[in-house]
Amino acid sequence: MKVVFKRPKSLKDKRFHFCPGCHHGIIHRLVAETLDYFNLREKAIGVAPVGCAVFLYDYLNCDITESPHGRAPAVATGIKRSLPDRFVFCYQGDGEITAIGTAEIIHAANRGELITVIYVNNAVYGMTGGQMAPTTVVGQKTTTCPYGRSPENSGYPIRMVELLNTLEAPAFLARVKVNSPRAVREARKVLRRAFEKQINGIGFSMVEFLSACPTGWRMDPIFACKWIDEEMECYFKIGIIRDRE
Repeated sequence: MKVVFKRPKSLKDKRFHFCPGCHHGIIHRLVAETLDYFNLREKAIGVAPVGCAVFLYDYLNCDITESPHGRAPAVATGIKRSLPDRFVFCYQGDGEITAIGTAEIIHAANRGELITVIYVNNAVYGMTGGQMAPTTVVGQKTTTCPYGRSPENSGYPIRMVELLNTLEAPAFLARVKVNSPRAVREARKVLRRAFEKQINGIGFSMVEFLSACPTGWRMDPIFACKWIDEEMECYFKIGIIRDRE
């Protein structure tokens, strides 16, 4: 009998600790599938953040190191320059990339570091209670803006993919979502494309994943998936922004 679906070798056989409806588990699987697809497990080094994905080492069956909050691109830069034959990737949240780690991601991209960044954007600080993040959508309610985000008070959400697209060096920049089977299939293709940029020595790549946080959003998982389509995607447009050969 032909096997059409199974657990990737790069994904450990462990129950996920994430909240019901969280998309981190789907994204973890896509990363593991892509590591398997390119036979990278034995040479991959992941850099895990502080945040919901801090336990990345519990789930991915490859070498993982921890970094201070927001500093994953700097840590990944040091690893890749020291071990250029390794495949080095970061797994980060929106609080890291668009707040405490803004300098690290911008300068790593600007230098064209040969690393791959998986950027999970759920528009809130999920681990610490659902506070407003730099990516919280205008009008979105959080624990720290219960009446909705106001641009006059808090500014507008930061589109990091578009911001990095103003730089010369990045080789691949894209945004995807994983709230439906079709979206997952498209995200898989895009993530493989991003991995190829490092494998082929072309340059820095980053894929942003629009991700549901039903707990932080105070929504049921089904409505959270719809909210990505109807609200979040209106501001964070899906697609490949840059793809340099």
